[in-house]
Amino acid sequence: MKKMLSIFAVGILAMLLAACGGDESASGSGDTTTWKMGHLSNEDHQWHKTAEKFAELVDEKTDGKLQIEIYPNEQLGSETEVLNGIEAGTVDMTISGETMQNWAPEAALMAAPYAFKGEDHLKSVVEGEIGEEIEGSIKENVGVTPLYYHMRAPRNLTSNEPIETPSDLEGFKMRVPNVPLFMDAWEAAGARPQVMDFSEVFTGLQQGVIDGQENPVDLIKSAGFAEVQDYVNVTEHVYSWIYVVVGNEQFEALDEDTQKAVQEAAAEAQSYGMDLYESETAEITQSLKDEGMEFVEVDQDAFSKAMKPAVEKSLSEKQLELYEKIVEAGE
Repeated sequence: MKKMLSIFAVGILAMLLAACGGDESASGSGDTTTWKMGHLSNEDHQWHKTAEKFAELVDEKTDGKLQIEIYPNEQLGSETEVLNGIEAGTVDMTISGETMQNWAPEAALMAAPYAFKGEDHLKSVVEGEIGEEIEGSIKENVGVTPLYYHMRAPRNLTSNEPIETPSDLEGFKMRVPNVPLFMDAWEAAGARPQVMDFSEVFTGLQQGVIDGQENPVDLIKSAGFAEVQDYVNVTEHVYSWIYVVVGNEQFEALDEDTQKAVQEAAAEAQSYGMDLYESETAEITQSLKDEGMEFVEVDQDAFSKAMKPAVEKSLSEKQLELYEKIVEAGE
């Protein structure tokens, strides 16, 4: 009887050890490493579709040694919470942009109001020396490595009354992301901005806690804002991009071949995401119109003039220098 119990105990212990051995963490011990990626968009959004493609490419190029689990809809927390989670080692990847200015001041320039004249200007900045400078600051100060980027459709203001000039913003309560520069710019234009997690915006609009919000058409569409907002005011106040990032420690823990495979997968995902962006943006705009949203032409020059002093004032000397370089690059 004792012998049988002993064999039974050894068997249980072996199963426990096997279970522990099969649960590999992002540190890369054992045969398989798993990275957790949390982001704010939903499953239909081009960011999520591209992330799925990236995960598929990584799996293929590493022969399954690196797996990426994707959690959309802020399942792992807000953008800021996930960035903190990467630092703590509980999450590995996210999609982030100007929110990173809370660690790396240069990231504020990824979405400075009226800094970019259009997509060509933006692309030349991201892929040139200015983009390299911003990436370097993110890597050093946020503790994450940009892998690839998404170009974003311009941010527009949604509302239930048409807004054509800054004077129409009097008393207008609006949501902005946790980006001080956005807060300052919209206050200067005459609105009453407040910070709110993206996942709370629909309910805030539905309940009248806020009167409007600003985002690119893809997020306006994926969040279902057409159900609670009537107008898209074409302010086009921000042309910007957003990075897919991984924690420095997680990336550096990979061997050289796996790092190379991740970078190759990122380059292919970049191209895939750009194709989605180009094909989907026009379709999304039409879809929002079909859902009843009216697109209102606004006096963009008036908004730019109202925001510019606040933008320049809110920037540090180093940020302002970078801002001026960006503006010059578009002239």
